[in-house]
Amino acid sequence: MNDTKRIGRPRTFNENDALEAAMNTFWAKGYDGTSMKDLTSAMGISGPSLYSAFGDKRELYLKTIDRYADVDGCAPIVAFEAERDIAKAIRGFLESVVLYSTSEHGGAKGCFLASCVSTSVGEVEGVAERMEEAIAGTDNRLAERFEHEKKLGNLPADFPSKTRAALMHDMRQGYVFRTRAGATPEQLLVDVDDRVQMILAMPS
Repeated sequence: MNDTKRIGRPRTFNENDALEAAMNTFWAKGYDGTSMKDLTSAMGISGPSLYSAFGDKRELYLKTIDRYADVDGCAPIVAFEAERDIAKAIRGFLESVVLYSTSEHGGAKGCFLASCVSTSVGEVEGVAERMEEAIAGTDNRLAERFEHEKKLGNLPADFPSKTRAALMHDMRQGYVFRTRAGATPEQLLVDVDDRVQMILAMPS
């Protein structure tokens, strides 16, 4: 009897590229509208390779959500955190949202979470938890920046950090939906200064 363990074949594809291809396929067709054949074709791998590396369709879908949240979804937040002046930081956040939302991503525009993933909440196990984590994580990071500005004395001590963080997040999703309706960057950014002032204004 031969006890030598069989060595598996090394993977001949880039997992990140394959995940991005899968994400773009789900984004364009929706979870229910995407078949395994669609996925293997877009990812350039065989069915057995897909199952071996990513699991079944649901597991692959969840992995694309995680990848998007880790890589693409945080670009506006990075812009917000990188600028020292808080007003410019807010403007940078909004401009980054518009830039990203109006760019093509594998044939799709907008936000993967808003335009695709949100429609599968309650239908695909594990999606609702990821959406909740993504929303809470974004709100918390935005609010932390406002709290930092309060400590520096750049914002009033009673500035409603969590409320304004949620407002920024809601504006972000609003831009995404307007983009999918055909709005251009110029149309979306025409009132960006007013939105910055709205976010920074103190409650009366």
